[in-house]
Amino acid sequence: MDGVESTARGRARLGVDLTMLALVGVLLIAAIFAGGATLYKDFYGPSAFVTRYLDLLSSGKAADALRVPGVAVDRETLDTAGIDPTASEALLRQAALAPLTDVHIDGEKPVEGGTAVTVSYRAAGHPGSTTFTVEQDGWEGVAPRWRFTKSPLAVVELTVRGADQFAVNGFDVDRRQVSAAGVEAAPLDPVPLLVFTPGLYAVTVDTAIATSTGHGVLADSPLTITPLDVQTEPTEEFVAVVQERVEQFLTGCTSQEVLQPTACPFGMQVRNRIANPPKWSIATQPTVTVEPDGGNWRIPPTDAVAHIEVDIKSLFDGSIQPISEDVPFQVNGTIVILPDGSASIRVGSPEDAAAG
Repeated sequence: MDGVESTARGRARLGVDLTMLALVGVLLIAAIFAGGATLYKDFYGPSAFVTRYLDLLSSGKAADALRVPGVAVDRETLDTAGIDPTASEALLRQAALAPLTDVHIDGEKPVEGGTAVTVSYRAAGHPGSTTFTVEQDGWEGVAPRWRFTKSPLAVVELTVRGADQFAVNGFDVDRRQVSAAGVEAAPLDPVPLLVFTPGLYAVTVDTAIATSTGHGVLADSPLTITPLDVQTEPTEEFVAVVQERVEQFLTGCTSQEVLQPTACPFGMQVRNRIANPPKWSIATQPTVTVEPDGGNWRIPPTDAVAHIEVDIKSLFDGSIQPISEDVPFQVNGTIVILPDGSASIRVGSPEDAAAG
């Protein structure tokens, strides 16, 4: 009887042991699958592929980021996306990248043609979010390879008013060197510039003529066009030069001993004859200001005063009357930036050149 009970207890214990082993086996398999899923997600999945691309941007490795499958684009791809195929690649370099930090994968989901991966980040301190689409591109051993189905490059369509030289994130650019039209490009022709997404691109201007700060745009959508229009302001040095040139021009006008100096903004009309050549002087020079005028500049109408000394001979009785009179007038003008960077300043009508 005892032997039977002992055998029963042994079978019961064996059953418990087998159940425990089976449970451990199930947990072990589950752990292996979970570990494999985590390993896949962290190192081999679509999110890991996008994270590696963003890590390259974060560390300033622009050349390596361009070599990531699906990043580089050809002219046909740009044209299909509605982007100018001649868009410049000048900003696809380390010197033009702004800091990219706090990168976080917000999620991934299957979509037609691949997997959509959404990430959040801070670009130069500004929060943003971008969704990339990737697809499998074969295998590397037992690990899948991936590529972007839509290039993460985009275009900033930049217009800088009043300057040809500017800086993007501190990287110096000359509009005439990056424009497909070169020196023939019109001042207000937008310049398409290829950029990495995501990224903040800030434009500053600091030349002898113009200045501008604080104009930036967040490029956060692949293969799209983001316009950026930058209006510069004249520097104090530039305004001082214009003031000097205008004063020189008006002083030159006073050398003409006629009642109506040619191509000058002041003059006098009389009904009688003059007894001797008139003498002009500038009693009050204008206080010149400079305003934006499209891609160039203009001098808005400004008050000034000329003075004339002349003897007038009466046609009626031949008497001579000395005239000493102030003649108020207004002066305006245009300023065109020439291809060599100098300024052509014209007072009054475009035909009246003050200086070059």
